[in-house]
Amino acid sequence: MSDLEIRTLRDDEHRAASNLFRDSVHFPPADDSEWVRTARCYQPGGTIGAFDPELVGTARFFDAELTVPGGARLPMVGVTSVGVRADRTRRGVMRALMTTQLDDFAARGVVFANLLASESGIYGRFGYGLATRCRTYSVDRHRARLRPDVPAGGELELLDLDRALEVCPGVYDRLEHRPGMMTRPEVLWRLYENQASRRGEPMKTVVHHGPDGPDGFATYFVSALQAHPWTKNLEVTHMFTGTPAAFAGVWRFLLGVDLVDRIVAEERPLDEPIELILADHRSGTVDRVGDEHWLRLVDVPKALAARDYGHAAPVVLAVTDPLLPGNSGTYRITPDGAERTDEPAALALDVTTLAMIYLGTWRPSALAGAGRIEVRDPAAPAAADLLFGTRVASWSGTFF
Repeated sequence: MSDLEIRTLRDDEHRAASNLFRDSVHFPPADDSEWVRTARCYQPGGTIGAFDPELVGTARFFDAELTVPGGARLPMVGVTSVGVRADRTRRGVMRALMTTQLDDFAARGVVFANLLASESGIYGRFGYGLATRCRTYSVDRHRARLRPDVPAGGELELLDLDRALEVCPGVYDRLEHRPGMMTRPEVLWRLYENQASRRGEPMKTVVHHGPDGPDGFATYFVSALQAHPWTKNLEVTHMFTGTPAAFAGVWRFLLGVDLVDRIVAEERPLDEPIELILADHRSGTVDRVGDEHWLRLVDVPKALAARDYGHAAPVVLAVTDPLLPGNSGTYRITPDGAERTDEPAALALDVTTLAMIYLGTWRPSALAGAGRIEVRDPAAPAAADLLFGTRVASWSGTFF
């Protein structure tokens, strides 16, 4: 579409962009009262539009920081609300939006872009790789008991929505972040306020207080099943805890909520130890394992240099990035760090696959076995597994 115009939208154009995106995912437009809340979720200058000549596509972002293995936090953007009008799909509109965004991110010095994909087949062609996974599990409240040796936990405080929005951002910021977690700017907390306000049930938040102050919280809703109104689910939408005692304390509270039959913990880390704290691990069941965040390394040299690596023999990677060719090249990965090199590569991969191994979620040897990585040195996949591995499962826990 040679006559397509891509530009940053003014604040007074955000509602039109919101309506277009919501229509592209089959949601009705926000009414006036909801738009007052929704407008606060837009970062100024963070939304672009495609015009032909009217608005036919949109995408937006917000600024944050991503925690990488080793604990460093680097600049990232969260990409969201990507949509194209139904009569303009498959004509290059989305490609124009995504490539324009990437060029802008690179010019601004952003290291990572991050998104959640409504369709899994779209974003790999723009360099985004599936970088974190999650699981949703359920606990039968009537059967479940905590083991007697589980930490006792501290004091618990129940908050309404307004008070939670005052307390939880500070608690979240103070917690140690595992790889894949991100800072939460104000626009994200406004998004969660908006989502909670749309629900028919009130949102509740329980905060755990440890010896040094608040060190964890969980937000939840209790709802009746339509077919069985007296059967109620407690749906945990956010949970972050800084210590094993906080994790056990929050779960002790949830299991004690009356008139609840089933507790559903949504999109949790793959290694969250719920089975280990239950007296009968079969009182909890895994409902789903799925993808979480898709990561794009906008600045490959900075990203590779920022994270920690495991102890193994050095491995040289040949990376290709068709959309941001400055990232293409060979990189020597060692336990002491990463840098560009002229040495011959032991493994060759594209930037999408690099994003998949960057946070440790996927083993390079598994991707090599699936044909995603070209192996030039047979010893390299095993060494790369150790270099890119992480002590805990990478996970974000932040929806946007």
